[in-house]
Formats: sequence, C-alpha cells, structure tokens
Amino acid sequence: MGDVDDDLDPALVARVAAICLALPETHEQDAWIGVRWRIRQRTFAHLAHVDPRGGSVFGLAARLRSPADVITFRSSGAELEALVRSGLPFYKPDWSPHVIGMVLDDDTDWDEVAELLADSYCLMAPKKLARLVQPPP
Repeated sequence: MGDVDDDLDPALVARVAAICLALPETHEQDAWIGVRWRIRQRTFAHLAHVDPRGGSVFGLAARLRSPADVITFRSSGAELEALVRSGLPFYKPDWSPHVIGMVLDDDTDWDEVAELLADSYCLMAPKKLARLVQPPP
C-alpha cells in the first residue's frame, strides 16, 4: 500500500466530484492512487489520501508530517507563482512545472477549490470547451 490509503472518505470524493463533474465533458476515473477527474484523456484534478511515511513521490511531495487528503491540479503564470509562494495548504510537486497541490482539511475554502479546479480544467480542456466555463461572479 505504501503512502496510499485507498479508502478515501466518500463524502470528500462526492464533494470534489460535484465540482469537477459540473464542467463540460468531464469524467471520473480511479487512478493509480485515489480518484482523478479528466477532460478527455487529460487529468485536471487528482484526489488522494496519502501518508508521507510511505516513501512515494506523491506522499512526499506535500512535505507533511502526518497522513492527509490532498488534491493536485494545474495552474500557470502569476496564479501558480502566488500559490507556490503562499505555502500550506499549497505545495509544489516536482513532477510537472504546472501541477500544484493543496492539502484539504477542516479549514478548506471550497469556493476557492471550485475556482482553482475550474481554472485547471480550462488549462487542460480544448478551447471550445474551456470557453463554456464561466468565471465565478
């Protein structure tokens, strides 16, 4: 099992799914760890429960001291730089220049999560589909 707890809280999965599946042509898929949401064959959000003591890259990327629920998504430009500089709950995995991670906990701002995941979707979706996503008011 390593750093992965395959028993993600179903309520957490449902909450993230409600955000992601509201976006055009999105589908949910079990991933090598956790659950991911994709537009066609491109992942724009990946949710997992990880334990940093497991030693894998996914669990170590957050640099946490204890198990946690994390979501990774895409970002770019000034927004990516701001998220990286802000520190926890955000963290920067090493495996892609455009992937950012976020630790989800009781203090998570779900409106912010919805905005970040919509932005991630727009980065990964074909332009025709990305234009259908309206920015929040």
